[in-house]
This record gives sequence, C-alpha cells and structure tokens, in this order.
Amino acid sequence: MDETEQLRTRVRTLIRSLPGAQREFAAAIGLDGTKLSKALGGTRRFSPHELVRIAEYSGVTVNWLLNGSDDARTVTAVPAPAARPESDPAHHTQSEPRRRILETAWALIAERGYHRVRISDIAQACGTSTAAIHYHFPGKTEVLNEALRRNVKLAFDRQVAELHAVEEAHDRLLKLVELQLPTEGLLRAEWSVWLQVWNEVALEPELRSLYTDSYDRWYQTIRMTIRTGQEQGVFRVADPEAATVQLTALIDGLGIQVLTGRPGSSVGTMRAHLHDFITRSIVKGA
Repeated sequence: MDETEQLRTRVRTLIRSLPGAQREFAAAIGLDGTKLSKALGGTRRFSPHELVRIAEYSGVTVNWLLNGSDDARTVTAVPAPAARPESDPAHHTQSEPRRRILETAWALIAERGYHRVRISDIAQACGTSTAAIHYHFPGKTEVLNEALRRNVKLAFDRQVAELHAVEEAHDRLLKLVELQLPTEGLLRAEWSVWLQVWNEVALEPELRSLYTDSYDRWYQTIRMTIRTGQEQGVFRVADPEAATVQLTALIDGLGIQVLTGRPGSSVGTMRAHLHDFITRSIVKGA
C-alpha cells in the first residue's frame, strides 16, 4: 500500500470513528462532499489546508495522517509530549464538547485578550454552562495552557502539511517564514495568543516549562532546516545555532511590531526583512 493510499485509509478510519455520516464530516471540515469522495477514491489529492482541517476536527496530527505516527520523523520538529493537546490515544480523537470549548476559548482569547475573557464568556459563546466548562478546564490557567498547546499543534500540522514534499532547504526555510507571518485570520490569532502567553510567562514562572517546550519545537524546526541546507550545500552559514537564535528573534520582534501597529511595519515589510536576512546571513554566509 503506497503512502497516498495509507493516508486515504486513515481518513476513512477517522470518518468511521466519529459520529455522523461522511457528508457531515465533509461539512465539518469545510469541504464539498463530492471533493471528499474523490479524495477518498484517489481521483484527487487532499490539499495541505484540508489535511490541517481534518487533523484539527478529528483530534489527530497531520503527521499521523501522512506517516502513521505523531512521532514519525518528518521535516519539522515534533512537539514534546507536554506541549501537545490532550487527546484520546485509543481513537486519536478529542471529545466533541471539549474540542468545541477549546476552539471557542482560543478564539475569544485571541480576539479580546486573556484577562478580558471569563469562564462565563466561554460558556455563553458555546451555549453551555460554566459547570460544563469547568468539567474540562478547572480554571482559566488551564484554558490558557491548552490554548498554547493548540497553537503548537496548529503550527506543527500546518508545517508538516505544507513542507513534507519540499525537498530543497532554501525553499523550505522561505516557506516556514511565510507560514509564520501574522497575516489576517488564523495566523494573526495565533500570534495574539502567543503575545499573551509571553506576558503571562514573564509574570508567572510556573508557566515557563510548558512555554519552553512549546517554543522549542519552532526553534528546533528552524535549526534542523538550516542544518539540512548546510548538508545540501545551499546554506553557507558558519554557525547554525547562532543563525537560528538570530532568525527566530528577528521573526518574534518583527511580528510584535506588526501586531502592535508600529508605524511603517506590515506583513510585507516583515517578509522583506526576513528574506534579506536569510539571503545575507544564511545563504551567502555571515
């Protein structure tokens, strides 16, 4: 069985394990039912975006969908166990109420700010009771922790889906940059959650372990991509570790400038600065 057929088999398994018919699964992931049938039948491929939506809705990782294991070696670093969202290891699914609560809480935190979101706000947005929220998340700290883990999973899924077929390290690094830009929509919301996590970690040392595990996945992904570029002979950087520190710091700093509306900053200027740094300091070598 080839890799694409294994992927289709795993998606079929997920559909059977979840409540509802195939058409309901298609609607839940925002995919036309005919397109889903064609993808399952092998007459079209799942797009990277569709793989991410399938993984998000089903509570699995794109790595599992493509490679059969959450921990399979891939083109991006795998999250540490502590930085992963809770899931049902038997069926690779999260309970529907918990998933819906987390998605709602994550969106509210990204839009309003952590300290402006109450448990009652989450309950109201979900159309449920505060007791139901507390059943899954004892307090707001647990909500923020899971929001951070969701950020990690979203980025991991997106990177595996987009990069698994990109062989050349330079192209892969530029794609990683593109996937990290705070464009309107999901990526900007992820950045908003990260900003609030950074603030809380600075004030609450007990949160630092989870943050370190979460951020380290992104850091290691950049470093392994730079090292791959060295092996391929496309990067001439002298010190991959120093280049990783510099590039991740530049991404963080420029992203904060965009989100806080610094005059002259934009996603476009952020992209230009990062491409310039990669060309001068990594491709040509410092």
